[in-house]
Amino acid sequence: MSSRNPDQEYSRRDLLRAGIAVATLGLGRPAAAKAMEPREALKPVVDQFRVGLQSYSLRGFTSDGKPDLKKALSVTRDLGIRFWEAYPAHIPVTLDRSALRMVQDQLEAHQVRVIGFGVVHLGMDEAENRRIFTFARELGIGYLSADPDPGAFDLLDRLVEEYGLPVGIHNHGPGHRYDTIDRIAAAIRDHHPKIGCCIDTGHFLRSREDPVRAAEVFGTRVYGVHLKDVKNAETFTVLGQGDLRTTDFLKTLAAHRYDHCLAIEYEENPEDPRAEIQECLQELKRAAAPLTVD
Repeated sequence: MSSRNPDQEYSRRDLLRAGIAVATLGLGRPAAAKAMEPREALKPVVDQFRVGLQSYSLRGFTSDGKPDLKKALSVTRDLGIRFWEAYPAHIPVTLDRSALRMVQDQLEAHQVRVIGFGVVHLGMDEAENRRIFTFARELGIGYLSADPDPGAFDLLDRLVEEYGLPVGIHNHGPGHRYDTIDRIAAAIRDHHPKIGCCIDTGHFLRSREDPVRAAEVFGTRVYGVHLKDVKNAETFTVLGQGDLRTTDFLKTLAAHRYDHCLAIEYEENPEDPRAEIQECLQELKRAAAPLTVD
């Protein structure tokens, strides 16, 4: 992999400025999240918004036809990104301690932290759900993005309370059971506050829903963001070339003290999306500029 050029340094310098701006507005991170910070060498490049990547974006970097964790982490490091919501094909669910140690070693070597995980299916099998929750706890993951069965919410109420691990319902595209804001809101109503929504901005746009309204409706129950853009409810684009009101979306997240992974997800060009991800980072810097306080 070639070394980073000066034009890529915005991922450290300018996004930090955007994060400081939010902290200046009095929206600093809660103490519980501060306690999760790694050693100084892995200090986040962003304060309030922990800008990361949904590792599904890098599924095309493979070995033997399967997504390769080491390759994806190397690309992530070279992009200047330090946080992941990990795609299960990169880090399969396991309770094997040697396998977990190998994953942790790879993450530390590349200075990447997995702070979210998914999208996972959570059904009526309590033992399998517990396996997923225990795996997440062992890796220090902060939330799960999930596609829960409608009948599983009473069980999830108990698990999120016991493990202290939030679950965000991931909205899929049009026609899915969780495709609209109101359907997700109805599903989580009267359930534990640690059950909320993982906002996929692109899929909400495909469903002709406004992601800004989603951030307003779910408020402090936003657990995960897949940040992507769509034009005319049809075509996935680089961030800023579709219909997402990115600045308004960021302002709404900041107003509710959003503290989980702000994960860029670029699904197109899976073979090598690095240039497009860099464009998304540049657009995110631009969109965050109005949050900056001199």
